[in-house]
Amino acid sequence: MEKLIEEGFFAGKDLNCAETMLHAANEVHGWDLSHDALLLSAGFGGGVGGQELLCGALTGGVMALSKLFVRDRGHESDRIKTITKDYFALFEKEMGHIDCAPLKKKHRTETEGCREVILASARALDHIVEKYRSEIV
Repeated sequence: MEKLIEEGFFAGKDLNCAETMLHAANEVHGWDLSHDALLLSAGFGGGVGGQELLCGALTGGVMALSKLFVRDRGHESDRIKTITKDYFALFEKEMGHIDCAPLKKKHRTETEGCREVILASARALDHIVEKYRSEIV
């Protein structure tokens, strides 16, 4: 996903961070999610509805991880919890935070928005997908 985003996948699409991650995952993994399914990520931009809480790039990534690693429901095993925890730790190690407000303060620019945050999330997601590839359902 990092390569797709690096090449400008989200440029000119007016997608928030969560939408960008889910749309990019849909493209990379060939899911062919419906427009309605992709809309589910819209409210998570700006740190969950603009509240600057948990980073939208991370929440979009969790949606992608859920599609990859959950067969029927989250409670079927601890797999999604373990994988998500690992994903968050990788992202936080690189970026220093998982919440939108401090990430925006440090990384958001007028010209590129939160591109660096989205790239970091995609990089972490790519790593996690590779690490847990054998567990994809």
